[in-house]
Amino acid sequence: MKDKTIDYVLRTTWLAVTKMYNEEASKFDSTMATGFALLSIDPEKGTPSTAMGPKMGMEATSLSRTLKSMEARGLIERRPNPEDGRGVLIFLTDFGKKKRAYSKEKVLTFNEAVRKNASEEQLQHFYEVAEIINNMISNKNIYNQKENSL
Repeated sequence: MKDKTIDYVLRTTWLAVTKMYNEEASKFDSTMATGFALLSIDPEKGTPSTAMGPKMGMEATSLSRTLKSMEARGLIERRPNPEDGRGVLIFLTDFGKKKRAYSKEKVLTFNEAVRKNASEEQLQHFYEVAEIINNMISNKNIYNQKENSL
């Protein structure tokens, strides 16, 4: 894979992970996005709907569609935020908590499998490189904004 670009490796690896999770989720009439949302909701205190998009890296329209689907399936319920009358908290239903536990089990199984096949040093390097990439993107160190203006 050394002759591939970094973004190519990231993209194809993430697509493979997404496909794997979606195949598992489909066995239980679900999707990776739903599982990810379930894992992003605090099972005891609920989670503000406005906090979920940034937490999951999802656009508001995609998140809204996912939450509507989850609500229709009885996985979540929306309640007014007692600390902010304009806001809404997302809570898991009992059914949602069961599906969350299943999603968590699948994520932990994936992590355990990777940890069994990669050394601690390899994983440390992986996390270090991912952090470098994220920091460079967050700090806009890859493409100078002035260079891209027309």
